[in-house]
Amino acid sequence: MEILPRETWSARAAAHAERVDVWVQPHLARRRNGIKHPVHDFLFTYYSQRPAALRRWHPGWGVALLDAPEYADLTCYSAVDGRGASVSKPHLESQLPVIDSIHRLLSATANRPPTLGCFGLHEWAMVHRAADAGTIRHAWPLRLGAGGTDEVVESHRIACSHFDAFRFFSDSARPLNTLQPGRDDRAEYEQPGCLHAGMDLYKHAFRLTPLVASELVADCFELAWDIRELDMRASPYDFSDLGLEPVRIETPAGKQEYLGAQRQFAERGAPVRQRLIEECLRLRAAAEVRVAATSGPS
Repeated sequence: MEILPRETWSARAAAHAERVDVWVQPHLARRRNGIKHPVHDFLFTYYSQRPAALRRWHPGWGVALLDAPEYADLTCYSAVDGRGASVSKPHLESQLPVIDSIHRLLSATANRPPTLGCFGLHEWAMVHRAADAGTIRHAWPLRLGAGGTDEVVESHRIACSHFDAFRFFSDSARPLNTLQPGRDDRAEYEQPGCLHAGMDLYKHAFRLTPLVASELVADCFELAWDIRELDMRASPYDFSDLGLEPVRIETPAGKQEYLGAQRQFAERGAPVRQRLIEECLRLRAAAEVRVAATSGPS
């Protein structure tokens, strides 16, 4: 087990909080003032990680923090030699189903080539023929109006592979999708070119908290933040008043812009996904060693 003295781990904790405060503090300020941001609030509202939990630094499994009473009392931690704290072995063992589930999904995704050229049409499909029903997801103007938005959906091939995007399609758009991903078959559909699969790396990372280091969680959050901006710039909404110029995917130039950015995010997400896969393997191996040590010879 690696042992970190207080001056070392407290510096890492402070650096982590400073890093994520670039995103956390503006969100908290908006929340205090009752202001909603249709793009930047997403990672704090759609995903279940609270801002305070994102700010709290964890060293990950296999690291003991000396002189750390603020960690010793946390549910997932245990005391070490009366002077320190580390993530507990019972907590590691309790998380094996989550670890295995995340590993299966991420490994299946990583083993597929990225499918590019979806042009972010999932956001358009979510508002297809929705204006008359009053079910537009965001109270924000549509760049092309309701009719123009519907025409884009109906004149393009839609191939959304991500269930958590597909499930928000309007009723009229669901049959237009060439794929029909389900809640229980994500591993059969997920692919690394999907923007939402890239954003979800943040979800997988915080589900593994505190077993993985918070620096990895922050890397996933930063990736998700940047992907979210592209996702909504390519959407049917006009967010130019927020400083987010549209990617006009209904045009040839816009399609090329989107395709290039999507390719870059697939390349940027690949090593982050691999780090999460390796963490899952490390944690599974540590749990197996723990079980072998406690069971003794047969």
